[in-house]
Amino acid sequence: MFKTILLPIDLSAETSWQAALPAALRLGGDDIVLHVVAVMPDFGMSVVGSFFRDGFESSALQEMGEHLKTWVETHVPKEVAVHPHVLHGRIYDEIIKAAQKLDVDAIVLASHTPELSDYLLGPNAARVVRHARQSVFVVRS
Repeated sequence: MFKTILLPIDLSAETSWQAALPAALRLGGDDIVLHVVAVMPDFGMSVVGSFFRDGFESSALQEMGEHLKTWVETHVPKEVAVHPHVLHGRIYDEIIKAAQKLDVDAIVLASHTPELSDYLLGPNAARVVRHARQSVFVVRS
């Protein structure tokens, strides 16, 4: 059993958590501490950011935090100790950094399916698997 688990999700893609959340809860057992993370990608190049209005990133992060809080209240059982986190940057980097900073035992994330173009999966999941120091469980739906 794992005591602390990191669960990266994409709030706009149910497939990113539909099978991964129950798997994380099973892996953690009764005394699990669940860290749910949602990552807002950065602009990449600074020239891209110049096309957005001032304050866009901070308001988008705040809105994402509100959505994540609602998601947690709706989907995570009340008896689970859960901590939502909104991160900002390169998705795989932020997941790996969060796993280290939060000192989690394991990372649980959904697998890539060919028809899914979700930004969390695919190359990001592969990089997390390769570079994370923790056990990484990739859940197939």
